[in-house]
Amino acid sequence: MTEFTQEFIVGHMNYWLFIVLMMTGLYIVVAKGNLVKKIVGLNIFQTSVFMLYISMGKVVGGTAPIFPVDMNIDPNVVYSNPLPHVLILTAIVVGVATTSLALALVIRIREEYGTIEEEGILAANRSTARVEEQDHGEVMGGPV
Repeated sequence: MTEFTQEFIVGHMNYWLFIVLMMTGLYIVVAKGNLVKKIVGLNIFQTSVFMLYISMGKVVGGTAPIFPVDMNIDPNVVYSNPLPHVLILTAIVVGVATTSLALALVIRIREEYGTIEEEGILAANRSTARVEEQDHGEVMGGPV
């Protein structure tokens, strides 16, 4: 089993940062009631996943996978795989679009409920449900 030496910890700093960012983002999403803070937590979580994929895609001593013009390929050359980096670029674009949609929904929620706090929205829904239940009981002619 590998000992946790200073060299091991510093050598894997990007993975430690990934863990810290992921847990921070998860905590913000679960613990905070403000919808904008939840979106920020999701973005932090998403950034940590990007960092993980980019870290795994890096090959020490690897070069860009571009073949020489004369097609004289040396079998001893180590190439880095560009696919994780390309996928992350796509994920960044999807993340920006998702964030903008989430913020637009928060604006609509604020217009409808007058708050972006989760407790306030739930309380408004409960009171609306009670009023509708009372109205429904009066229409039916029976007690509520």
